[in-house]
Amino acid sequence: MPSQADKLRSLLEAEKLHVMPCCFDALSAKLIEQADFDLTFMSGFAISASRIGQPDLGLMSYGEVLDHLGNITQAVNFPVIADGDTGYGNAMNVHRTVSGFAKAGAAAIMIEDQLSPKRCGHTPGKEVVTREEAFDRIRAASDARKDGADILILARTDARHEHGLREAIDRATRFKELGADILFVEAPKTIAEMETICRELPGPKMANIVEGGETPELSHKELEDMGFAIAAYPLTLMASAMKAMMETLAKLKSDSDRTPLMMDFAELRDRIGFNDYYEQSSRYETSRRS
Repeated sequence: MPSQADKLRSLLEAEKLHVMPCCFDALSAKLIEQADFDLTFMSGFAISASRIGQPDLGLMSYGEVLDHLGNITQAVNFPVIADGDTGYGNAMNVHRTVSGFAKAGAAAIMIEDQLSPKRCGHTPGKEVVTREEAFDRIRAASDARKDGADILILARTDARHEHGLREAIDRATRFKELGADILFVEAPKTIAEMETICRELPGPKMANIVEGGETPELSHKELEDMGFAIAAYPLTLMASAMKAMMETLAKLKSDSDRTPLMMDFAELRDRIGFNDYYEQSSRYETSRRS
C-alpha cells in the first residue's frame, strides 16, 4: 500500500488544481473525505479554536498538536497536510517536529518563517525571522526526511507583509533549493501578485483562500489557470459550522423549530460510522452479545 506521502506525491504529479477544505478535528476530516475531496489540511487556526477555544497565536504546544493530528490521521485514509507552525523552537525542534508528524501519519508538514509566537497569516502583527533562520528551518526539515521521515515539506513564507513580495519570492525560491516540495507565499493582496508567484516560483504552489481575508477569492478555474496546485480553504468548514451552531442555539433558546438546520439523525449516525461498526462487529460473537 502506498504511504500517505506517496499518495500526495501522485496527486501533485497531475497538472490540475486540488481543492483542499481544511479540517479542525477527526469528524470534519471524515466529512471532507466522504465528500470526495483528494486531501485535507489540519489548520492551526481551526484546531486552536476547536481544541482549546483560543486564537491561533502560538498557544498550543507541540504535544497537543501532535495528539490532535494522530486523531485525524487515524480517522481517514487520504493525505493530511499538517500545520507545523514554526517548528516549535530552533532547527533541532523543527527536525523533531517533522519526524513526529511523519510518524503520526501526516502526508506533509507546513513549516513557516514567522517569528514565534506566530500569528494567523491574515491578522495584524506578523513578523518573520531572518533569512538565515528561515533557511535553517527548511534545512532541518529536509534533514529529518533524509533521516527517514516519509513526509513532504510545505514551506511557507509570510515575508510579503513586512518586506514585500520580492523578499517573499526570494525566500520561497531558496526553500525549494533546500528541499521543499510545495511552496506557499502567504497573503498576496492582488491578482497580479498571485500571477507573479506562479510565474516565478518552481514546482507546486499553494493558494490560501480565507473568505474575507487579504487574498482575492478567485474561482477554482482561475486558480488552476494561474498555476496553483492546491487551493486551501482553512476556515470554510469551521465558519460554516459555527454559524449553524449559533443559529441552532438561538432556535433552541426561543423554543423554535431547529430541525431544518440539523442533519437527519440516521445520516448523522451513518457518517460518524455507526453502521460500519455494526457491520464489522457482526463477525464477532462476543460483540453481538455486548
